[in-house]
Amino acid sequence: MTMNNHFDHKYVIETRNLDIYYGNFKAVTEVNMQIERNAITAIIGPSGCGKSTLLRAFNRMNELYAGTSISGEVTFDGQDIYARDVDAVEVRYRIGMVFQKPNPFPKSIYENIAWTARIHGYKGNMDELVEGTLKQAALWDEVKDKLNQSGLSLSGGQQQRLCIARAISIKPEVILMDEPASALDPIATLKIEELMQELKRDYTIVIVTHNMQQAARASDRTAMMMLSGAEERSGTVIEFDDTKRIFTTPKDKRTEDYVTGRFG
Repeated sequence: MTMNNHFDHKYVIETRNLDIYYGNFKAVTEVNMQIERNAITAIIGPSGCGKSTLLRAFNRMNELYAGTSISGEVTFDGQDIYARDVDAVEVRYRIGMVFQKPNPFPKSIYENIAWTARIHGYKGNMDELVEGTLKQAALWDEVKDKLNQSGLSLSGGQQQRLCIARAISIKPEVILMDEPASALDPIATLKIEELMQELKRDYTIVIVTHNMQQAARASDRTAMMMLSGAEERSGTVIEFDDTKRIFTTPKDKRTEDYVTGRFG
């Protein structure tokens, strides 16, 4: 089944009673979220509370790990992405992913974009696509004279922007970012944050970050995750609101303790 094309609805991704399992272990419990279109949503919380697991559920990336399963529902543009007749590859095509560690292909800067576009069937002017995509990723001016050099020759921050360019070259609707700046220095981090602000005009962005300042600076809405339940082994979203509210007047004491540094 081909997924619906983009339609104008306030929420791009919605979860209902989402549980995520690794084998018999329930890693994430009862998540109900609505991800707003053309906004940046941050997912924060202590290590090991399921942030990346939740993020990967939004484009069926967890399925690449043996033994993972979900119950509940994840919809994208109103369609259940886990329905039996939905192609997981197409889901990942529409909902792109940028990882914590920059992972350019061991190819030229040009081919990092072009190869990705070609395998997704792009038949247009490749030079235009490469230039336009690198401009969108705020990288063109730095690499336009060395497009034939390896993507691995770039600095860490440039590599991450190349990975963002690669993700947007196939025009997804949503970009998931799993701690995209955690391996970068403060200047490169700021460039990624500025880039996210530019990109949200055309894309919906969901970012996992352990950096409170980054969430406060860069996102519109913030979901706070914590381990919960009797044995505190399963993560859940304890609060989800406008970022300003999460950081100034959170409703949950645990959120307040976490964002003010009193937690743990």
